[in-house]
Amino acid sequence: MNSFGYRLRLTTFGESHGAGIGCVLDGVPAGLKIDETFIQSDLDRRKPKSDRVGSTKRNESDRAQILSGVFEGVCTGAPIAIFIANENAKSGDYDELRDVFRPGHADFSWFAKYGVRDHRGGGRSSARESAARVGAGAIAKLILNEIGAKVQSGVLAIGDVWGEKLDFNYAQTSPIFALDRYREAEQIAAIEAARNDGDSIGATVKILASGIPAGLGEPLYGKLDAKLAEALMGINAVKAVEIGAGTRAAALRGSQNNDQIGSSGFLTDNAGGILGGVSAGTPIYATISFKPTPSIHKTQKTVDIRANEREISIKGRHDSCVGVRGGVVCEAMTALVLADALLANLGSKTAHIKAIYGDKK
Repeated sequence: MNSFGYRLRLTTFGESHGAGIGCVLDGVPAGLKIDETFIQSDLDRRKPKSDRVGSTKRNESDRAQILSGVFEGVCTGAPIAIFIANENAKSGDYDELRDVFRPGHADFSWFAKYGVRDHRGGGRSSARESAARVGAGAIAKLILNEIGAKVQSGVLAIGDVWGEKLDFNYAQTSPIFALDRYREAEQIAAIEAARNDGDSIGATVKILASGIPAGLGEPLYGKLDAKLAEALMGINAVKAVEIGAGTRAAALRGSQNNDQIGSSGFLTDNAGGILGGVSAGTPIYATISFKPTPSIHKTQKTVDIRANEREISIKGRHDSCVGVRGGVVCEAMTALVLADALLANLGSKTAHIKAIYGDKK
C-alpha cells in the first residue's frame, strides 16, 4: 500500500536509485498559502549532507518541484504533486548485492513477497522515499499553522547516551538535533565511535505537537494515538512508538498515571495529550525508537537467493545513525496525521455545519 490518510491523503512513488521520488497530496484546502521556501527548508533538514554527523555521504539537493495543485502561491483544491530528482545515486556500489540478502534489510522479506527486487539501495524499501513524506508533511504543517499548531522533534538519545533536557528550540541548531546540549558532545562521540568501528548505532527521537485543539480523533477505529503509532511505525527503521508515558505506564498505579484536572487544566500529561483516542487539548508527546542502520562495513553472515551461505561486508554510503535525520520524518508523519484529523473533525457537530452554511431555521 502506497497511500495513507482519510481526508488528507498521501500517495508516494519512486525508488532510491530510480529517476526520482515524489508524492501526490490530495485534500489540501483551497486557498492555503503554499510556502515553497518553508517546504524546502524541511527537506534541507532531512537531506543527506557529507558534513553532517552520522549522515550518508550521498549528496542530494532534494529540490522540490511542485507539478500541480498550486496557482500563484495558493492551493487550488486540486491534488498537489511534488517531484524530487535523484541526482547522486551510485548504483554500481550495489552490484555485488544483486543476489544476496543484506541482514537487517527488507531484501529477504520483500523477495519472498514479490519474487523480484531492486537491489540498488533497497529500491522502494529505501529510506530515500521518506523525502517525499517530508515534502508532504511540510504542507500539513502549513495547514496546522492556520490554527497556531506546530510539530517539533529532537534526538533524546543516541544508543544508551540519554539526554535529560527537552529543549526543542536548541535541537534545531544542533548538528544531530540533540534536545540536551549538555549530552550532545557525548552523543556525537557515540556516533563517531560506531562509524570508526565500521558499525552503526540506534537513536531515540521525541516529538512534541503543541496548539492542537481538543476533540481530534475518530473512535473507535480511527483513534488519534493509534493513527500516530501506525504512521510513525511505518517509517523506515522505527521499531517502537510510545505515546505519553508509554511503557512506563505499565509500572504505575492508576493514582500515579491518571492526569488529574484542576481549574487551569490537566496537572500532568502521562496520557501524552490523548484520552480515549481523542486529543485533550494538551501537548501531544511521542517517543520513537530507531534501530541501528543495518548497512554496516562489518562482515556478516547471510544467504543468496539460492540459499547458499555467504559472507558480506556492505560497501557504499550509509548513515551511521539513521535516527538523526529520522526525526524530521517523524515530524512530517505526525503533522500529516494531525492535519488529517483536523479536516475529518469539521463535520463532527451540527454546529460546524451551521457555521459554514448558516442556520436556516
